[in-house]
Amino acid sequence: MRRITVLGATGSIGQNTLDVVARHPEDFEVFALTAHSQVQVMAELCLKHHPQYAVMGSQSSASELKELLGTQVSTQVTYGEKALAEVSAAGDVNIVMAAIVGAAGLAPTLAAIDAGKDVLLANKEALVMSGQLFIDHAQRSGARIIPVDSEHNAIFQCLPQAAQQLVGTMSLAEHGIQHLLLTGSGGPFRDIPLEELSKQTPGAACNHPNWSMGRKISVDSATMLNKGLEYIEARWLFNCSREQLKVVIHPQSVIHSMVQYTDGSVLAQMGEPDMRTPIAHSLGYPERLESGVSNLDFTQIGQLTFKQPESARYPCLQLAIEACWAGQWATTALNAANEIAVDAFLQEQVGFTDIAKVCDSVLQSITTHEADSIETLLAIDKKARLAAKQWLQEYAQ
Repeated sequence: MRRITVLGATGSIGQNTLDVVARHPEDFEVFALTAHSQVQVMAELCLKHHPQYAVMGSQSSASELKELLGTQVSTQVTYGEKALAEVSAAGDVNIVMAAIVGAAGLAPTLAAIDAGKDVLLANKEALVMSGQLFIDHAQRSGARIIPVDSEHNAIFQCLPQAAQQLVGTMSLAEHGIQHLLLTGSGGPFRDIPLEELSKQTPGAACNHPNWSMGRKISVDSATMLNKGLEYIEARWLFNCSREQLKVVIHPQSVIHSMVQYTDGSVLAQMGEPDMRTPIAHSLGYPERLESGVSNLDFTQIGQLTFKQPESARYPCLQLAIEACWAGQWATTALNAANEIAVDAFLQEQVGFTDIAKVCDSVLQSITTHEADSIETLLAIDKKARLAAKQWLQEYAQ
């Protein structure tokens, strides 16, 4: 019996994780669930999964959850950053699903890493913000990192077993690997005329053609900043150079990513666009678990198509690629600026194409490039958010 803490339990990754866990009651026990503010959903999850602990983002949301649960379960309800770190590093925990969206997920994920847990990494920002520091912490503690994002999990599955044991430190060339190919659907705006992009609404941006996701990540998919963050994450997970990492548009989302070997072979991981597949793989690794996902029917797939992403259509992707190789300061600043810009777009304060403008402006405004500790990275994150908010204030005037 393995005990699991799910960071970000009310999100799509968290709920899909609990769906897979519930299919294997003899293998897993839920130790802790965490959420920011979705009290009603959290209450339902606690009543179903009976965690020992539930952690909310604020005292008020924790009090509301306590009231809803009453005496129905023995779950201890608490709140705040300290409690998040505690349930991530607790001695009873074997596995931590790191699925908190955004920079808020960095500290508890790092706590799990420092405690030497098996960390199932669905929080891109942990590597986008801290990169080498994150990998160094895992090396010191002996924590095992297994990528959950469908693209990174696909690459992981296509690697030789020896390379799978060296997440963050592998040499691709030594394992006969020439390129990693990150696939992306291109989002809901991949085929509309470029001049129409500025007119797109939050509703349209969140209407992803293939995946069911939260609003923020749906917008990131529309701009392909999400793929840019995955590009940065792949750089650190697989220790690759710029020449070894490519992005390919694959509208059907059947191939989730590929590994190209020096002998001409290409290994691809395929499946239905359902996050329960990579979640089940990461939970059971190195064994395979039943996930509840239907089998891929090759007679119904039709054509599989591929093309290069257009920089004019996806400026956020290009910003992310450049930031990846500019340094940790740049990826931290880009992530922070994007969070502010996407939130403003979702609130209809700016247009869709303004997201890239905010990010570009913030990157140009950052002059402090020192990023040798979590403290300096958090300082850059804060500075970038302030710069993004300043841009929005000027835009509104």
